[in-house]
Amino acid sequence: MAGFHTHITVSTVVGAAYAFVGVNVLNLPLSTCAIGGGLCSIAGIMPDLDSDHAIPARETLSFLAAVAPMLLFYRFHYEGLATENILLFGAPLYLLIRFGCGQMLRVSVHRGMFHSLPAAAIAGLIAYCLCDTGVSTGRNFKAVGATIGYLVHLLLDEIWAVEFSGVHLRLKKSFGTAMKFFGNSPQANSGTWALLAGLSFFAAHDQGHPEIAAPFMRANPGQLEPNRAAIRNLSDEPIRPASASIPSPPLMNTRIQMNTRQQPAQPPRHGSRTDAHWR
Repeated sequence: MAGFHTHITVSTVVGAAYAFVGVNVLNLPLSTCAIGGGLCSIAGIMPDLDSDHAIPARETLSFLAAVAPMLLFYRFHYEGLATENILLFGAPLYLLIRFGCGQMLRVSVHRGMFHSLPAAAIAGLIAYCLCDTGVSTGRNFKAVGATIGYLVHLLLDEIWAVEFSGVHLRLKKSFGTAMKFFGNSPQANSGTWALLAGLSFFAAHDQGHPEIAAPFMRANPGQLEPNRAAIRNLSDEPIRPASASIPSPPLMNTRIQMNTRQQPAQPPRHGSRTDAHWR
């Protein structure tokens, strides 16, 4: 079968090509295509989690434990959690994936249901649930990328199970153990299909949260330009005098008229300074 370096190299090349198609054909954002291509590369080594070799499984689990909390950041953010609380959730999640899942994988059998077509669908559904950006093309792009990477691993194992000796072909015992629907263990088969059914039900009813710009994101250049149409409409209107636009209250006009009337002359009173002057 193909080695660890072969799997990661081929899945990375396929992921880069997948991201290129997303940018140039589907016109998706570069960040979305980069994540989709990265998930394709990561999923290309996921089937070897049940490997008998400790180093590939440990490295794969460590990488998945670091990536999963980052992909869940968007979902935690819309659940109302502050950044500090998200970090507190991320640390136990890392330990759970890194060590908890590592202990569970010790009882698994290599080339069991981890190497199967239902497992490839499970990988895509997990990516769909983690990448919570609403029901959008970008979210589906990431989920399909993880499924493609998983299928690349299975296909390479089947290709390496065919041995060429001159003009003769010889099939190894491992041929047909990767691209399968059922394994030899009834418990593993039941658990895999039950997990697939549960994730499918959750993904079908998970509408996610709408993808909106965060408050700290930069504004587009067009958002800061003035509204030239509104300015043109304001400049076309004639300028009215202030007296015509602000009518005076009727009571104020009455008071002004009363104060401007000519008052009759009053005769001087006796004893006043004016009376003494005229005397």
